[in-house]
Amino acid sequence: MTSAAERPILFLDVDGPLIPFGASDGSSTSVDQGNPLLDRLDRGIGSRLLALGCHLVWATTWMEDANEAVAPRLGLPKLPVVQWPDAGADDGPRGLHWKTRPLIEWADGRPFIWVDDEISAMDRLWVDAQHPGPSLLHRVDPAQGLVDADFSALGDWFDARARTTG
Repeated sequence: MTSAAERPILFLDVDGPLIPFGASDGSSTSVDQGNPLLDRLDRGIGSRLLALGCHLVWATTWMEDANEAVAPRLGLPKLPVVQWPDAGADDGPRGLHWKTRPLIEWADGRPFIWVDDEISAMDRLWVDAQHPGPSLLHRVDPAQGLVDADFSALGDWFDARARTTG
């Protein structure tokens, strides 16, 4: 079994991947946590994420609120949270997402997957050039959120990585 330090990191955004923007508006009856968008969470996603066997990390502007409002609804434990820098978010080439540099720093050479709805070609180029370990930048359709095809892509990456690492 792989230790937590050896497991790939899965950086997880909330808005788009977990709370799809395409869900119907006006159908929410929730006043829980004061955020009716939480009704859009698919409660089955938590067990699917845990089954991947990776080190889950929140990479979202929800910050610690993801542990308070989102994790319990998905059956996830409290997860580490990437702390975003106050300055330097616009450093780098045009088109580079403001999360990209901090995620590479957080990964510190470890294999990682970044699941977000705002990943661009520039982010992929930057990670390929700046990150020494394996990575997958997986863009999720924000209108649908994480779906079966996304989990297949994540599983395929893990399977390919397992074949190459032995």
